[in-house]
Amino acid sequence: MKKLIKSIIVNILIKTLEDRAVLQSIRSNGPKRVRTSIPFDNKPSPYLIQKPSKHLKGEGVIFITSRFRSGSTLLWNLFRNIEGCTSYYEPFNERKWFDEETRGNHVDKTHVGVDDYWHEYKELSDLSKFYDEKWIHKQIYMDEKSYNPNMEHFIDCIIENTKGTPVMQFNRIDLRLPWIKKHYPKAKIIHLYRNPRDVWASFLTNKKVMTASNIESTYEDAFYLDVWCEDLADFYPFLDPAVTRHPYQRFYYLWKLSYLFGTEWADHSVSFEDLAYSPHDCIQSMFNNLGLNGDINELSKVIQPPPQHKWKEFAKDEWFLEHENHCESNLSLFFSQKNSGKE
Repeated sequence: MKKLIKSIIVNILIKTLEDRAVLQSIRSNGPKRVRTSIPFDNKPSPYLIQKPSKHLKGEGVIFITSRFRSGSTLLWNLFRNIEGCTSYYEPFNERKWFDEETRGNHVDKTHVGVDDYWHEYKELSDLSKFYDEKWIHKQIYMDEKSYNPNMEHFIDCIIENTKGTPVMQFNRIDLRLPWIKKHYPKAKIIHLYRNPRDVWASFLTNKKVMTASNIESTYEDAFYLDVWCEDLADFYPFLDPAVTRHPYQRFYYLWKLSYLFGTEWADHSVSFEDLAYSPHDCIQSMFNNLGLNGDINELSKVIQPPPQHKWKEFAKDEWFLEHENHCESNLSLFFSQKNSGKE
């Protein structure tokens, strides 16, 4: 009987700690986390004979980083049409393109000119040894010293089994770019960004239900906004839904962090608007910056631009400005306090 009661209590405790509201309360009201003092680096052992270090990784590799609904599929498909490149679509996606049983056959109808996402993964079933679905919603922020060997093995497996230039298009590494740059210092990183208002309009799965006047009560998350904010709240407290209740403000904060990380760590940043509506000049600039070659006139034909300014159907300029200015003020205050050491 005692064992049964103990088991029931443990199960109740586990379910309580898994509850989002409880976690938010603990985060808001609990004491600050105490970090254990540890050595800063793994110093070499005096008894270990050191071998010459391997060459820096990432030579001839291209990473594409972007927020969801920002045109990253278009850019991936562009590289899919460049001779000598093997372009991989969203390697961390939970559909696991390397696994025939999980990937299915559905293709987003908004991805014009795309018949499948998985062709390049046909010979990469070994990726299953390293893949971790938690990558889509945990450890979203990774700095140079973050520890995730399976993620590195996963990316290495793609690179080592690619003929020609491996191009990997991600929607989940923008806040992991310091880690990417640390482990693949010779790789080139392309950062793609889009007007946040248009991204927001594309985020909304039911525009008839979710309107500017009721979005706080009707917002339904389809692109990991809430789970990412929850994971990142320890680093960026303003992302906590208990602190920032309005979903567009949380969205904007995350968009801006993505933009800041991209412009800081990427080798080349490109706006979706330039890519979609001035493709020739945009592709030429990207090729010049990254030392790439290709028939730019033919590649420009791959680009099929969507309608512009769909955000105007959701709300007026003043509505967006009010929320964006609020976020920008808080971001400036947050970073100024960080830089001055006042936390």
